[in-house]
Amino acid sequence: MQDFISVTGIIIKQMPVGESDRRITILTNTRGKISVFARGARKPNSRFAATTCPFCFGSFKHYEGRDAYNLADVDIKNYFEEFRSDLEGSFYAAYFAEIVDYYCRENNDEREMMKLFYQSLRALCNENLPDKLIRAVYELKSIVVNGEYPGPPGDMPLSESALYTLDFICNTPVESLYRFKVTEGVLAEVRAVSEKYRKRFMEHNFKSLDMLDGIEGE
Repeated sequence: MQDFISVTGIIIKQMPVGESDRRITILTNTRGKISVFARGARKPNSRFAATTCPFCFGSFKHYEGRDAYNLADVDIKNYFEEFRSDLEGSFYAAYFAEIVDYYCRENNDEREMMKLFYQSLRALCNENLPDKLIRAVYELKSIVVNGEYPGPPGDMPLSESALYTLDFICNTPVESLYRFKVTEGVLAEVRAVSEKYRKRFMEHNFKSLDMLDGIEGE
């Protein structure tokens, strides 16, 4: 009898395998980051065709095969379809997914990172929140969640408002994180800190970052 494993999770990336299969990487609530094979998912009539794309959030049922997990069933709660028509938003989402992939491991407790990723994707879909602010918050909170945040940098002159914002990002639960706005000046200060700490703590060449920096520089 086949033993099935059910997890709540969000797909962070997918890649084609063979002629019609797909391998998806899921950030889950109980098993950290896992890779699962979706047999026949690239066939147009496959029930997995639309449910194994990046950013799909929901329940995934899989079983352990000889060499890998295999997908058995999916119940998607949020497809984040907004990114199909929002090219700029999709670049931010892809960058956030790369950070998840960088930090997270299988069998680790990655619930906070999963919540942060999900809430950050929701924030990107909110037209009232600036994407640049969401990016800075996401970078800094990722560093906080992974236990690397050292506090405000002592070698950067920061306004009281910027220091308050950094403290808010550090100490506010993820569910309430994206409920504020700041002035352009404070945003510039917070972004300078997030950039400094990203280079210090995330020693990785994120593929989507060059494109994202190009968009923000326009």
